[in-house]
Amino acid sequence: MMKTLQQIWKTKDLRNSIGFILLMLVLFRAAAHIPIPGVDTVALKDYFASNQILGLYNMFSGGAMETFSVVALGVGPYITASIIFQLLAMIVPRLEEMQKEGQSGQEKINQYTRLATVPLALLQSYGIITLLRQAGSGIISSNLGMFELVLMMITMSCGTIFLMWLGELISERKIGNGISILIFAGIIANLPTTLQQALVTFDSSQVVYWAAFAVLAILTVAGVVFITEGQRNVPIVYAKRMRGARSVGGSQTFLPLRVNMAGVIPIIFAISIVLIPTMVAQLFTRAKTEWLADLSLKTIGLFQNQLFYGILYFVLVFGFTYFYTAVIFHPDRVADNIQKQGGYVPGIRPGRPTAEFIQRTINRIMPAGAFFLATIAVLPIIMQESLGTATMAIGGSSLLIVVSVAIEIVNQVNSQLTMREYEQL
Repeated sequence: MMKTLQQIWKTKDLRNSIGFILLMLVLFRAAAHIPIPGVDTVALKDYFASNQILGLYNMFSGGAMETFSVVALGVGPYITASIIFQLLAMIVPRLEEMQKEGQSGQEKINQYTRLATVPLALLQSYGIITLLRQAGSGIISSNLGMFELVLMMITMSCGTIFLMWLGELISERKIGNGISILIFAGIIANLPTTLQQALVTFDSSQVVYWAAFAVLAILTVAGVVFITEGQRNVPIVYAKRMRGARSVGGSQTFLPLRVNMAGVIPIIFAISIVLIPTMVAQLFTRAKTEWLADLSLKTIGLFQNQLFYGILYFVLVFGFTYFYTAVIFHPDRVADNIQKQGGYVPGIRPGRPTAEFIQRTINRIMPAGAFFLATIAVLPIIMQESLGTATMAIGGSSLLIVVSVAIEIVNQVNSQLTMREYEQL
């Protein structure tokens, strides 16, 4: 550990990259503490604390939604735009061709994603402002004028664009994904407040619960690391080929198939789907039509039921894991690439049989990854119901993001250190 830190410190460009990323994170956290005028932040915190679903949304905004800062939307609209274009690439031939063009095609898709982020941020900001106005409790004045409403929407949208820009600047340093690091920083920033609340509410009679919490937290982190790093290695053999007077190829490698190939995206999908009915119902709680107002109140009450919410959330995450894996991983393309490079899986014929073999392998390991993600997602609900306290609940989604991003950063730093060692040789 100390040796690695010394190597990082001695490598000037790597040291500068890490310093630059830390500076960008400081800017992000500074922006997260600049509130938008006209919002009662105390009432807003109470409202978020009483709403499990909005609490999850607040987590992905890095806590900026709870203070209704200029970056309250976080990178949510950008993530949504990215997911939309990944799905469109399956049905729009032009986008599919761009994906196959390599770096140039990916840059075009990234540009489209940035442009789509702006209307999505405006739409999402309007929805959040309307939801908070309908929620009552004086969070946002119901007499908000059109000028103030438009100004709030533009401010929140500009905050999202600012974070998108910061994320891309961080990604250029090649020490992890910039958007993931911003979410990671937001979650870590809430850790001192969570620990403070836990210490304030500490009771000596709850020592057993604290011990159980500590053991479960350690096991959860170990499980996250195990599943995140878990993979099935499919052996690939490359045939020997003659190039002039030299024989090349004949090497053996493997194709890594990760257990959790979808990452945390299925959880984001599920949160978006679960959030929509409550947000729509909240808009009609004061409707003049009696049956519509009653239906809205029943919908809100149904989603506030922990059992119903937990089961629905579990099922959605489990299903979206299969769906998103099918979107991002194409066995037929992998098989074609292996065949073009002169490789084959021992005992399996190249081409379609290889694609079918890879698909069968994915189908065997995917249930474990889907069940793991779904369990991680509902872990806070299980903890709250079993321990009877919200303070000691383990944020499974938060842990998954933090551990995954930390592993990615460590791997990126180690790869850069290794590359520089080879350059010195």
